[in-house]
Amino acid sequence: MNKVLLHACCAPCSSAILEWLLNNGYTPILYFCNPNIYPLEEYEHRKSELISYANKLEVKFIDDDYNHSDWLSCVKGLETQPERGARCLKCFEYRLLKTAYKALELNIPLFTTTLASSRWKNLTQINEAGKWAENVVSEKASSNISIESPKFWDKNWRKDGLQNRRNELLKQEGFYNQQYCGCEFSVR
Repeated sequence: MNKVLLHACCAPCSSAILEWLLNNGYTPILYFCNPNIYPLEEYEHRKSELISYANKLEVKFIDDDYNHSDWLSCVKGLETQPERGARCLKCFEYRLLKTAYKALELNIPLFTTTLASSRWKNLTQINEAGKWAENVVSEKASSNISIESPKFWDKNWRKDGLQNRRNELLKQEGFYNQQYCGCEFSVR
């Protein structure tokens, strides 16, 4: 089985991807790194639902620290940017860099993200952020010959019926379907 570290934002976005990975010879490990989610109650709701689903599928779950103030510092000056703008790219870079470092730490050769399943997100930005994170971590790993640097898997998780399957699983599992990406600047 091929291990893959799956950066996960919520259960609805993770569901069809996890199913696909498990059915196609992968061992997914969920990484919940979402300090952008606000307020804390929203963060906890999304996290607890994803943990329950991970337990149901017997998938390992890793929880990153919730450091909203660090994330706010990262996007400082970009608060008024529109959705799919510069703030979103910076947010993707922040979270995917942490994911790449976690993959390196755990010696997992591949990382990807459920963000690429959302039709509300810019896939080009997500892939740009993932490749950037891969390159940053690769430079650090190159100083240690014995460590293989993880690669970003830029699979379009919206294709091949996965968007429809996500919607089916959302209803089947009774998932909470949030109405905004998570940060206070995206609340509509």
